[in-house]
Amino acid sequence: MTSLPILPSATAKDPVCGMDVDPARAAGRYQRDGTTYYFCSRHCLEKFVLGPRPVDPSPGGWTCPMHPEIVRPAPGPCPRCGMALEALAPAAIEAPDPELASMTRRLWVSAALAAPLIVLAMAEAAPNWVQLFLATPVVLWGGWPFFERGWASIVHRSPNMFTLIGVGAGAAYLYSLAATLAPGIIPHDFRHGGRPAVYFEAAAAIVTLVLLGQVLELRARRRTSGALRALLDLTPKTARLLRPDGSEHDHPQERLIPGDRLRVRPGEKIPVDGVVVEGSSAVDESLITGEPIPVEKTAGDRVTGGAVNGAGGFVMCAERVGSDTMLAQIVRLVSEAQRSRAPIQRLADRVSKYFVPAVIAVAIATFAAWSRWGPEPRLAYALVNAVAVLIIACPCALGLATPMSVMVGIGRGAAAGVLIRSAEALETLERVDTLVVDKTGTLTAGTPRLASLEGLGEWKGREPELLRLAASLERASEHPLAAAVLTAAGERGLDLAPVTEFQAWPGRGVSGMVDQRRVALGNRRLMQELAIRDAAETATALVAVDGALAGALTVADPIRDSTPAALEALRRQGLRIVMVTGDNRAAAEAVARELGIDIDEVQAEVLPAGKREAVRQLQAQGRRVAMAGDGINDAAALAQADVGIAMGAGADVAKESAPVTLLRSDLAGIARARRLSRATMRNIRQNLLLAFVYNILSVPLAALGLLNPMIAAAAMSLSSVSVVANALRLRRARL
Repeated sequence: MTSLPILPSATAKDPVCGMDVDPARAAGRYQRDGTTYYFCSRHCLEKFVLGPRPVDPSPGGWTCPMHPEIVRPAPGPCPRCGMALEALAPAAIEAPDPELASMTRRLWVSAALAAPLIVLAMAEAAPNWVQLFLATPVVLWGGWPFFERGWASIVHRSPNMFTLIGVGAGAAYLYSLAATLAPGIIPHDFRHGGRPAVYFEAAAAIVTLVLLGQVLELRARRRTSGALRALLDLTPKTARLLRPDGSEHDHPQERLIPGDRLRVRPGEKIPVDGVVVEGSSAVDESLITGEPIPVEKTAGDRVTGGAVNGAGGFVMCAERVGSDTMLAQIVRLVSEAQRSRAPIQRLADRVSKYFVPAVIAVAIATFAAWSRWGPEPRLAYALVNAVAVLIIACPCALGLATPMSVMVGIGRGAAAGVLIRSAEALETLERVDTLVVDKTGTLTAGTPRLASLEGLGEWKGREPELLRLAASLERASEHPLAAAVLTAAGERGLDLAPVTEFQAWPGRGVSGMVDQRRVALGNRRLMQELAIRDAAETATALVAVDGALAGALTVADPIRDSTPAALEALRRQGLRIVMVTGDNRAAAEAVARELGIDIDEVQAEVLPAGKREAVRQLQAQGRRVAMAGDGINDAAALAQADVGIAMGAGADVAKESAPVTLLRSDLAGIARARRLSRATMRNIRQNLLLAFVYNILSVPLAALGLLNPMIAAAAMSLSSVSVVANALRLRRARL
């Protein structure tokens, strides 16, 4: 809201309620398109500025993750590939997923009916009409979405897995239905025990297995929206609003407007972006900027929504609210990055584009050939052999090839400390050639520690005593650097002394009397105010004793012990290492030199949008990029990268944005993840080869009449067993 002078006019009309308002006594005013509006109450002002609140959890519509050009006003399947559509706009609350609810309900009912059906069919203990009774709800109700999607794929001339599923399950069911209702048309040679063989259990098993795969996929995709909800949850739901009359009350965060004065109390999260107008405090912005050390904020300093206030309190003026805040912009970046790259097209779907029409053509040709040149009864032989072709081509093994390997591979990775959230991450990680790493919390521990204490003048060589004085003083301080100094003193077993005449200098440091000595610890500004000359250029803080400069402290974020060996292992795998950090350049280059990272591969003082842009530039060069980070400031870059890798000790939003999480916050996990990726993808290719070879060999045999539907169903089951057995070998993969 723009601050405007009160104009001495008689009255003005409230644009919301129409009441006459004296501008000098207006509860609020707002300018839009050069016109100033005056309001009788804050309620009218809010209603005018904010307008009606949207109730649609996804006002932007729904899109297909594989075909982003398709946008629909409501959820449902993609007309081209059959996948469930995803919401374009992030929802602040987790709304129910009707697609997941429907598939889950169909799965439980289908499984409950299919299990006894399969047992009865294997034991040959039930008449055909009993199997028909059990199979019909599974196929016609449980599998109805697949038949719809299969039909849509035919209408849109885009055959896919659902086409195969619909044809295979439908053929098995319709043939069995005919054998049950009109058994006389089935040749004697294809009767078992005097009655025609039926394949209701095959149709029910196909539907139930596909439903299970759909539920697992929908649950995995639903987790991706958790990143955006985690970001939105970082801001508090209410803010402490200061009214013009001096009173305070908790106000809904989403109804704040620019110009509101807000009180931020110790330990609270900052609700919106703005500027401090009263008070001071240290604010932890590490999850937004990447800086590990809290930043001192005083009047005139800007603060960011979502940051955590320290021990002090202050009053701020809101400047950017709602979708204009930095946090909202990061949400938008993450959302755009997630939609900018479609999931990798599965090999099975690519082959299905040609395989499905070929199978249908073979079935039609089989029916035509046997009905013209086959023995009597020609039509019955033609029907049975055509059905055998369709059953033998049903993609059970093809459908299990990828998910079984992925399921076992993900379990193997979890045991090794690598949590993988999607098959796309496994496939892409194998081809990554560039690794972008954040500094704070990724290469380093993320916790400030006292790196050095240099005694100056008469205190040179007396550093332990100087540290004892500094730590004694900091024990009474709430400054964020105090913890690092106190930890260092504790590690050295120093006995601290009591402090008197303690004084905090907001934004500058602290001072007091320790062992009859006047001690001051703070920045150069404090030294200047105390008329103490300083000579340390790179120190984090300075220590003065009895009016003279005594020492310089440097607080730094130490490198993890495992980082050097991990980076060397990644280099041996052929990865290019690039550091992109929000920390200052001097700190970033110091870490790079220690780890052997080329200075030319270091980008420092980079904002969240800049990190994402750095990843995009590498991708524009043709690089396959993996990004490793741990903070909110890394979320957009993690989503933009071909593979995002989050550190387990980092922010929840980073872990939600990344399809790979290292549970032990150890970069060595990236090398393990790449080895897992190679093993899993090799296993998937073996499974797909088994499935395709099975179909290539079996379809001609069925067309020639050498396989009846019963043998075809058995062969179909055998191919599925072989795929599952091969996938289970991944449990013994060495990482």
